[in-house]
Amino acid sequence: MDKFFNAVRLDENLCKGCINCIKRCPTGAIRVRNGKAVITKKFCIDCGECIRICPHHAKLPFYDPISILDQFEYTVALPAPSLYGQFNNLDDINIVLTALKGMGFDDVYEVSGAAELVSEMSRKYVEENEDKWPIISTACPSVVRLIRVRFPNLIEHLLPILAPVDLAASLAREKAMKETGLSSEKIGIIFISPCPAKVSAVRTPLGIDKSEVDGVLAIKDVYPRLLSLMKEVEASGEIEELSISGKIGISWGGTGGEAGGLLTDNYLAADGIENVIRVLEDLEDQKIGMLEFIELNACNGGCVGGVLTVENPFVARVKLKRLRKYLPVARNHINNTNIGTVGSEKTVSLENPEMDKSKKDKANSGGISETKFDKTNVYWTHKVKYEPVFKLGMDMKESIAMISKVEELIEKFPGLDCGSCGAPTCKALAEDVVRGVASEKDCIHILRQYIHKISDEISMLDIQNKAINRSNKEDEEKR
Repeated sequence: MDKFFNAVRLDENLCKGCINCIKRCPTGAIRVRNGKAVITKKFCIDCGECIRICPHHAKLPFYDPISILDQFEYTVALPAPSLYGQFNNLDDINIVLTALKGMGFDDVYEVSGAAELVSEMSRKYVEENEDKWPIISTACPSVVRLIRVRFPNLIEHLLPILAPVDLAASLAREKAMKETGLSSEKIGIIFISPCPAKVSAVRTPLGIDKSEVDGVLAIKDVYPRLLSLMKEVEASGEIEELSISGKIGISWGGTGGEAGGLLTDNYLAADGIENVIRVLEDLEDQKIGMLEFIELNACNGGCVGGVLTVENPFVARVKLKRLRKYLPVARNHINNTNIGTVGSEKTVSLENPEMDKSKKDKANSGGISETKFDKTNVYWTHKVKYEPVFKLGMDMKESIAMISKVEELIEKFPGLDCGSCGAPTCKALAEDVVRGVASEKDCIHILRQYIHKISDEISMLDIQNKAINRSNKEDEEKR
């Protein structure tokens, strides 16, 4: 399996060779060669920034079509909590979940429900591993991949617990197999995702050997279908009680939601890939004080800002806040033994004095069957390994020599970082030259100097030839 699977693809027919994407890419994974963009797979972290910035829509996210549902005998939808922030005037999550079943799914299992279990496991891990503070969230695949290729010293700080979607997939599959009697192969667990990075996390997961997710749909593809179905559900009044999550789980859809679930103030939450890189650099340089936990999201606003969503991320966050207003704090808990109970009666209820009795009853009613899981299966099965994709040489001696050559080239280049060469910066071009994938003359300023030099040489040759011809003519005349 390709360990550098990417969910961001290029349509060369749409690419105009502009330099918007190479300037936006946070890892310098894109170059323009022969008038078309080229993505270096091992540098790409699937953050989706090139998709946002491309004015020609030449960068495309890769995900599964809705027809993937036809490949399985029984399908379960895993809606991300960010999905709920896409709809206007939504006051009951069950409307969305019931509409998903009307769309063709046989059952629904909320990722936000599993997120509450992950929050509880994370609280325990943070408390027991003070020597690894600050613990870094691993919920965002792009951030984990960024750390894997660029910040090797921070790998030991990664939270070695399954992402909510992977835990939800495992629990949903167990539940479906128990209720239907079908084998695992006949059950399709389909995640409704806000970003393409989740596709990469499913195809080439980090920390585990295999994801239980069978397919990934885009929120933007599901959204228009759900709109009409939700209206039908509301009109009929036949709304199933399918929701299993509370405030903590729903809050995972936006920045600070995961960290807030740890019930501590000693944390940092940052979103936007540039801010994430700045935090990681400061953390590596030991500029950040003693924090317990760091939550990092590549997208602005958190998962609600993913490139596969339809709503403005800041508006979506407001919608999530309103939606969770009358929900209990959490509806999923882990027992003291190795058994966890999902949707148990031991819900943590937030008593709001302004909440009327009907809403309180609705908030605290579960109506959910118990699902049990072994806590040992929640942790990663192996560590994330550092992938030195940015190193120049095969060994220390070669690397030092190549770095020296890069520095020489940087001094030679104008330092304008104009991007006309097809690389984002003069340093990036220098590294490409040293790697043997580019030429010094790709820099238009160097090329101009070279052309001027050739032009001057040709002029000198012309002058010399004229002088020789004149001398020869004079000699003939003397004879």
